Amino acid sequence: MSILIDGKATSDRIKGQIAQQVKEIIAKGGKQPHLAAILVGEDGASKTYVGHKEKACAQVGFKSTLYKFPADITEEFLLNQIEAINNDSDIDGLIVQLPLPSHIDENKVIEAIDPNKDVDGFHPQNVGKMMLNLPTFLPATPYGIVRLLQEYNISTKGKHAVILGRSNIVGRPMANLLSQKAEFGDCTVTICHSRTPDIEYYTKQADIIVAAIGIPEFLKGNMVKEGAVVIDVGITRMPDETKKQGFRLVGDVEFSSVEPKCSYITPVPGGVGPMTIVSLMHNTLKAAENK
Repeated sequence: MSILIDGKATSDRIKGQIAQQVKEIIAKGGKQPHLAAILVGEDGASKTYVGHKEKACAQVGFKSTLYKFPADITEEFLLNQIEAINNDSDIDGLIVQLPLPSHIDENKVIEAIDPNKDVDGFHPQNVGKMMLNLPTFLPATPYGIVRLLQEYNISTKGKHAVILGRSNIVGRPMANLLSQKAEFGDCTVTICHSRTPDIEYYTKQADIIVAAIGIPEFLKGNMVKEGAVVIDVGITRMPDETKKQGFRLVGDVEFSSVEPKCSYITPVPGGVGPMTIVSLMHNTLKAAENK
């Protein structure tokens, strides 16, 4: 019988702790933390994600500002907006919601953000610090996953972790964090991706699997050994006429076949997603305190 890792309940508890810290800061005459977000275009999923972040800011007592721009803005215009926010001393953290329109260079945009306001943890300077295990803003999703492992006291020392996916947002930083010499690290890590032959060979050996490969229900029950810990990062809208909204959300894990074999597993939705947002809140509070 597996234990369901409840990311929503965990994130709510952590948000409560952050809200208390904010109250104490303000009571002592400190500044209210302020998170700014830039949204380019009308992508439905991006608008939903930004909405969740705005709601979380209100819950923890942050000030939030949303800059919305049409999809046809120029790269130069966006870079100028970022520079203005970098120079705004009232704003502590800045996120630019990805993906961006194809005519805008995402790497150029990420590098334009002030590393001290880069609460997504994507700037090369912060990535480098993470690789060296120095204090920095950790990418929100990998950091959220580590927090879940901590909250559920899931041992990682000496375990074999298999990461499905090699993105700079999840896969690579996740592998780095789990391999670091730390209380919730010390894993032997294997990264698998779309060019890995016989992925099942690796997943069957894994004590911990982090599925972030971007393929709905990719990980099946026959690919997982008994007692594995499975963290599902994926989220895809699948058409479903039985649902009021016309779709259902599924992860990169086929939950029905994998769940019976696991010791712990995250659901979709309600697993990693809420932890990503609360990690962003934590980074923003840290940015404000760093000032």
